[in-house]
Amino acid sequence: MNFAELLRQNPVLMQVAEAVQALKVPGYIVGGYVRDLLLGRKHKPDIDFVCVGSGIRWAECVAQRLQESTGQPVGLVVYKNFGTAMIQTSEITLEFVGARKESYRADSRKPIVEDGTLQDDQLRRDFTINAMAISLNQADFGNLIDPFNGQGDLKRKIIKTPLDPNITFSDDPLRMMRAIRFATQLNFDIEPDTFQAIIHNKERLAIVSMERITDELNKIILADVPSYGFKLLFASGLLHQFFPEMVALHGVETVNGHSHKDNFYHTLQVLDNVCAYSNDLWLRWAAILHDIAKPATKRYYPKQGWTFHGHEEKGARMVPHIFKRLKLPTNEKMKFVQKLVRLHLRPIALVKETVTDSAIRRLLFEAGDDIDSLMKLCRADITSKDGTKVKKYLQNFDRVEQKIAEVEARDHIRNFQPVITGEIIMETFNLPPSKAVGDIKVQVREAILDGKIRNFFPEAYEFMLTVGQSLGYQPVKILHQS
Repeated sequence: MNFAELLRQNPVLMQVAEAVQALKVPGYIVGGYVRDLLLGRKHKPDIDFVCVGSGIRWAECVAQRLQESTGQPVGLVVYKNFGTAMIQTSEITLEFVGARKESYRADSRKPIVEDGTLQDDQLRRDFTINAMAISLNQADFGNLIDPFNGQGDLKRKIIKTPLDPNITFSDDPLRMMRAIRFATQLNFDIEPDTFQAIIHNKERLAIVSMERITDELNKIILADVPSYGFKLLFASGLLHQFFPEMVALHGVETVNGHSHKDNFYHTLQVLDNVCAYSNDLWLRWAAILHDIAKPATKRYYPKQGWTFHGHEEKGARMVPHIFKRLKLPTNEKMKFVQKLVRLHLRPIALVKETVTDSAIRRLLFEAGDDIDSLMKLCRADITSKDGTKVKKYLQNFDRVEQKIAEVEARDHIRNFQPVITGEIIMETFNLPPSKAVGDIKVQVREAILDGKIRNFFPEAYEFMLTVGQSLGYQPVKILHQS
């Protein structure tokens, strides 16, 4: 690959190269950008640079040049404590650092940093495929510097550390998660000694913040085939360190010749199936957690076999705790996942029975705008090895979705609000806020969902009067819709 020609075709990179040459210090492009160029892979719009000198001074020089050439202000952020700087444009992020060598204490993944050479900097990098550099210097402009044969490992599709992997992972245990993340994203194998070192050092993950672990986990989940990453996490023992609820799904129990399916591998299949429908991280999390309470609800009955009654409700109650521990957002994203976990059996139940308008209305009411995501999850949840059975269930889902569309078009139930409010009930019957008000309100709502009355004020108000009187409350004021 002619890196020199590629660099010359990029005006921003040429400004960076000319800046470091003017400073008369050795400078290089390093890391993922180099790796992705060699792979022919679409890379993120960020590039890392290292120089044998001051990375901050280099960044300042680049920022000045870019501003002069474009006439536009350039965002420069300097992190003096770390000796790094970042330039952010509308299209690209450039990060600059001086070459470093690192040493670690046993109780921390934060290194003791000293100035170093390019070789020192490459030695401290996590994997051979990320330790390659392209020279920006006049004498060897565009040359690839690859001391650990990263090109060879790219061709062999291998994740391998430059140094002894036990040292690499003990020093910075987050790199174990990164190894699995890269293997998943690139569909690479982890070199055997490197994987064995992950197994050996798995408990060192305890010194890494949960935020950093979850950041890597989410990147695994967003891969094309995330199940591969989860299988590596499980086999290495890393998953056991931070996600015991998922580990508990693994295994098959047999009583009197009756076995249940392995819910760990079922969950991974559902996750991969969802990926065929959506790139939404939170829908993928719903797939991961949809059966999370099955171990806690598992029961065996001689006549029924294995049951998991109530696992959807218990699973929904588990979601906030899991999100909080994993440092995932406990906001609307969490509520979305919780809702889908709670409702994931509902459409499947509609497949098994004559679908009534009432059942469809209730599903639409409870799912609201998330009904489409719920149906994607339910389709993904069909994982039988019997292809004929899968095809039949999917055809049934087609009919359910058609029915949903028809009911929604007619009744507009999705996210509907009953016309009879608690305030109307209190004013009509002269009641304070109380259980009685709630009971009347629920009966009106249920009648609307059952199709007994329309969500139309005169009709609903008349029904409310009847309900209130049946409970012993007499109206003191008759209201009319304004």
